[in-house]
Amino acid sequence: MTPTELLAAGPTTQGKALASGAVTSRQLTEAALESIRVADLAINASVAVYADEALAAADEADRRRADGEVGRLLGIPIAVKDDLDIAGTVTGKGSNAMSRPVERDTDLVAAMRSAGMIIVAKSALPELAIFGFTESDAHGITRNPRHLGHTPGGSSGGSAALVAAGAVGIATASDGAGSIRIPAACCGLVGFKPTQGTMPSSGGWHDLSTQGCVVAAVADSALFLDTFGTFGSSLTEAAATDPAPLRIGLSFSAAAATKALPLDPRVRAAVEATAEALRSAGHTVVEVEIPYKLDSKALTVRYLAGIREGADGTDDPSRLERRTKAIARLGRPFGRRAVEWAKQQGVAFGAGLHDRLGVDVLLTPVMSGPAVPVEHWRGKGGLATVLSMNAFYPYTAQWNHAGVPAVSMPVGATDDGLPLAVQLIARTGDDARLMSLAAQLERSGAAGAAGRPA
Repeated sequence: MTPTELLAAGPTTQGKALASGAVTSRQLTEAALESIRVADLAINASVAVYADEALAAADEADRRRADGEVGRLLGIPIAVKDDLDIAGTVTGKGSNAMSRPVERDTDLVAAMRSAGMIIVAKSALPELAIFGFTESDAHGITRNPRHLGHTPGGSSGGSAALVAAGAVGIATASDGAGSIRIPAACCGLVGFKPTQGTMPSSGGWHDLSTQGCVVAAVADSALFLDTFGTFGSSLTEAAATDPAPLRIGLSFSAAAATKALPLDPRVRAAVEATAEALRSAGHTVVEVEIPYKLDSKALTVRYLAGIREGADGTDDPSRLERRTKAIARLGRPFGRRAVEWAKQQGVAFGAGLHDRLGVDVLLTPVMSGPAVPVEHWRGKGGLATVLSMNAFYPYTAQWNHAGVPAVSMPVGATDDGLPLAVQLIARTGDDARLMSLAAQLERSGAAGAAGRPA
């Protein structure tokens, strides 16, 4: 493979090529920098590119490898979502309200540097990671490389767009209400949200948010999470092994503040086809109804209070977008006691849910339909945007509230090339079994990337 072809192959394959001497980190990094430049002409997915720093880091990685150091991510290029601090740069968070460079790397960035990963770029996100689409006054519209007229989702839309375009093999992503899984679903990628508390630099929005990555293959997600997270067993080993027969709960239950949008028939068909694939793999699949009562809906308190605190913590709140200011105002009534109550409700919702339903894993949609067109929510006010997004994305945020692991898996595409996806959800701490099931689904051929960029 050429260095450019290796970028799209993902970090596991890249690592093997580096270990064999078939390619150098400098060659991979040069290819990534050029691929990002070309991709951005169409998708506008990066907000900063660190060419000089990346090439110097690549040379250092090549020296470390020549000196005998072994590391599965040593010398691998990665894009970093612009919600993580990189020393000496502004963590923009998709906003004009941020202007001060930070003094030090956040924990995850420091760990990636220590492992020898090469930070090539910062990726775009909507302002303060609030939205399920990646459009902002600060950086404009980020487009989906699978279908340029549509969104790559949000808030990790820039990361997903760069990976789906083949510009990098991996990018960091964070998920506070679906922001790993939604972009993965929009772009035909794997998006694994681990159990809350397992990854460094997590905990935003009152512990709704966790760090992870977007990649094209399950093994690559396992590799990244294993390297930087704390799990009870190896996710990489789990991804290489089929799970024992499981009882899987198929559910179309939706948790919306008002009323969820009707499920697109193409998404329903994809979920049902996945259920059949899992049955063929030896699992029992039964349909279940998930009870979304007050305990599950209390996540709104954490979400809105977190946005309010994020807005208050910007360098110049007066420069926030009007819609962001309106949403932040919705969080004003929620103080510390309300937040603590909401967090307790999240624990209550997640604890024992799978046992009460009599299942090991849940199978659901990720979104009500394929990725929406860009500017779908343009011109809507704060409350209208929140309610409309919640109606289209009613399958993800509750699992942040519960703190459980969940993964978005690609399952083909529509006739016009828009990716389709399903979601698998496990118990708290059951990340390894979830990773094993996701990899088995991938191997079965039922899951797969949705074609090539438009």
